[in-house]
Amino acid sequence: MTEAPTATNSPAKFGDYLELTKPRLSLLSVITALVGYMAAKPPSNPLKLTLLVVGTSLAAGGVAALNQWMEADTDALMKRTASRPLPMGKIPPGSAFVLGWLMCIAALFLTFAKVQPMAALFTLLTIVSYLGWYTPAKRWSKWSTEIGAIAGAFPPLIGWTAAEGRVSALGWILFGILFFWQIPHFMAIAWVYRRDYSAVHFPMLPVRDEAGGKVAWWSLITSVALVVVSALPVLLGLATKAYGIAAALCGAFFLSRALALMRAEGRDQAAKKLFFASIIYLPLVLGALVLDRVFLVGR
Repeated sequence: MTEAPTATNSPAKFGDYLELTKPRLSLLSVITALVGYMAAKPPSNPLKLTLLVVGTSLAAGGVAALNQWMEADTDALMKRTASRPLPMGKIPPGSAFVLGWLMCIAALFLTFAKVQPMAALFTLLTIVSYLGWYTPAKRWSKWSTEIGAIAGAFPPLIGWTAAEGRVSALGWILFGILFFWQIPHFMAIAWVYRRDYSAVHFPMLPVRDEAGGKVAWWSLITSVALVVVSALPVLLGLATKAYGIAAALCGAFFLSRALALMRAEGRDQAAKKLFFASIIYLPLVLGALVLDRVFLVGR
């Protein structure tokens, strides 16, 4: 079991509180909310767009802070998380708790009052599902990754409903893309850090599947589902063939990385390549969809 690092008693800095909000992960939520908003092709409204960004940023940062507050004990025992602000003693747990809830409450109020009530509903669903369902499930459920993928797929619906006031077909397709993308993405991470997760007894698939064959198959199956869902905008007439070509090329690249994970030899390296492929895939496909919707659909 990994030893926890020595805690520090130095005063908390701004950078410590910023780290508590997991800015890179929170940025993904903001970007995918923006993708949902722009893909809906709303009338120009810079104020609403700005408030959507602020509200989503507050919600994502608040959830991240509360997630770390809830998992401070297990974070301290894993090498990849032991240097976070709470295990290191850089921020008092009470401060993280208060900051997290203030950010979440501010996000809900702002989104409900100034953006769109249904967008506030999906913001609330994101907060509740992540903190009330996914975070506890990591300790007891073998389906925690899939539960987390549901929570992580709501931000595009926040953006879509902010623009349209309801959820139509393309909004649910964006939800599906985010859902299926997260599973091979996290399987790759969890396989590389499986010993960390095993040390804290998280019953996720990469911990239970020591050989990695089931991890590889599940990553491939969900990658195929991702490619199929990403093709739906063209099949339903919601995007042009230009997007379809881009999605197909990106999908082929992603599937090649998922297939490489099937080989037992060099699986650790293949998992790292699948992770980086997932980082490349998502912005390319979502960016292509937004550009197609804004500049080509209906022209």
